[in-house]
Order: sequence, then structure tokens, then C-alpha cells
Amino acid sequence: MTTEMELLVGCDGVARCIYAEVLDLREIGKLQITRASHVEPDSEGHWWADMGPSGGPVLGPYGSRTEALRAERGWLARVNIHHIRRPRQRVEGGMNNVI
Repeated sequence: MTTEMELLVGCDGVARCIYAEVLDLREIGKLQITRASHVEPDSEGHWWADMGPSGGPVLGPYGSRTEALRAERGWLARVNIHHIRRPRQRVEGGMNNVI
């Protein structure tokens, strides 16, 4: 289990982080949680981390879900969550970038 969490606060007061239950973020203010990736197995049991929601590549294959989750967190940490594409929101007809 993760025992630390990096919380980055921009000049505009907006905080970003890779979610973990280390801090109860509801204590800080209103939350807007956005999915950064999809970690799922394929039909052969290989695990993949699709970083598409964050503007990144598909990582894998991995032999276990734990390995794929580790790769997901590593990619997010290397890219630096300040530079991740703005979150997408559901609109009628599909997914679109928030403007």
C-alpha cells in the first residue's frame, strides 16, 4: 500500500495528484476525480496500462495487474502530472476534451 502522496498545487490554487487514500482529499475542498488510465487484461491474460485518457501510450504487456499498475504510476510520475492533458468529460455522442 502507498504510504506517501505527492500533491501539486498550481498558482491558480488547483491541486493535482495521483489518487491514493493516504489523505482524505475531501478535507481540502471540492474534488474532481478524473481517470488517468485503464488497466485491464486481454483475452490471453496479459495486462495493459492504456494511458490514453492522459494523452499517453499503451504500456505492456505485463504478466500481472500489479506490474501494470506499477508501470502506470511510473509513467504518470515521469511525465509529471502538471503536463498531463486536461481531463475529458462525457458529452452526448462520446468523449471530448474540456475546453
